Amino acid sequence: MFYSKLNIDFQPKLDIRTQKGFEQAYNLYAEKMYGICRSKINSSEVAEEIVHDIFRSLWERRHLVEVSENIEHYLTKATKLKIIDHYRQKARDEKHLACALEEYCEAENRTEHDVELADLQSQVDFLVDRLPCKCRDVFRLSREKGLSNQEIASALLISEKTVEYHIAKALKYLKERLTEYKL
Repeated sequence: MFYSKLNIDFQPKLDIRTQKGFEQAYNLYAEKMYGICRSKINSSEVAEEIVHDIFRSLWERRHLVEVSENIEHYLTKATKLKIIDHYRQKARDEKHLACALEEYCEAENRTEHDVELADLQSQVDFLVDRLPCKCRDVFRLSREKGLSNQEIASALLISEKTVEYHIAKALKYLKERLTEYKL
């Protein structure tokens, strides 16, 4: 009984609501809190920031906080909770960064794909323009307008077999000249 009372007597009674009491608490415990942070976090700047955040928060809420007998216990617990918060935030940041990088890579691939597609389309347009007149007209009505062979035959007053022939001829011509696109 005597020893436990003796230990309590060694704990300074600080009134953190006053500037002097708050400064005493800072001078007594900031270094210990920093040591706890530094042992768990591999950054002196982050450790200092955590300690200062705890004391800033304590000062701002000094009239609301009820610190019973042992302010050291309160500050140690606050330090450990802030370290946990730090690692939670770090995990969230890393997750967001990974997602952002993934989206960036996908966007980069889409851009590359769009450029290749535009290049292919311009090459196809160039080659289609070089087809013989009737073949070009049949191909465009089929591929660009989406008309059926029967509709093309009616529009151009030719047989469906002739339409099939011109489409096959145009496709063969394009395939031969677009080998670099691996069609």
